[in-house]
Amino acid sequence: MIDIFALKAILRGDEDALVKLIDKYNAYVCAVVRGIIGGIAEDVEEVAADVFFALWNNADKPDPQKLKAYLGGIARNKAKNKLRERVDDLPLEEDCILIEQSSPETNLIAGDETAAVKTALLAMREPDREIFLRHYYGLQTVAAIAGEIKMSEAAVKQRLTRGREKLKINLIGEETDREETNFRHFGLRNV
Repeated sequence: MIDIFALKAILRGDEDALVKLIDKYNAYVCAVVRGIIGGIAEDVEEVAADVFFALWNNADKPDPQKLKAYLGGIARNKAKNKLRERVDDLPLEEDCILIEQSSPETNLIAGDETAAVKTALLAMREPDREIFLRHYYGLQTVAAIAGEIKMSEAAVKQRLTRGREKLKINLIGEETDREETNFRHFGLRNV
């Protein structure tokens, strides 16, 4: 009920009402943003501020009983936009699949996994690989991809679903092969 009065007050220009909503929902909005862009405090705060600024400018749009969901949706969209700003023009080449590692230990642990993902992605046929890279590495929306490659959104979604399934099968198979190799290396059989 408080949200109804706060939204009406915001429409009248009452900044205190916005402050009350910020106090109430800021932790939730920041959690949604952090889940998408990571824990960089300045970016999280910037996106959260953008969310509440959008609420200030559009206080007449949300259903007061669904305000939390409305703010969560805005937070997700603004966070994705922030990620797109970071990646700007990510090349759609095979080299973009490599993931930069921060330490030799991390490189050693993740090296096999990175190679397996790269191999699985390179095994995809076009346009599936391009769609997959654009969506998951380039952070493009399904609608944007569909428009650029002249395909329906449903077809792009279907190719993403099939691509995920193929990637999963390839990665699970790769992991099983690695385990069998390790067993053979030590003279053991995979039971």
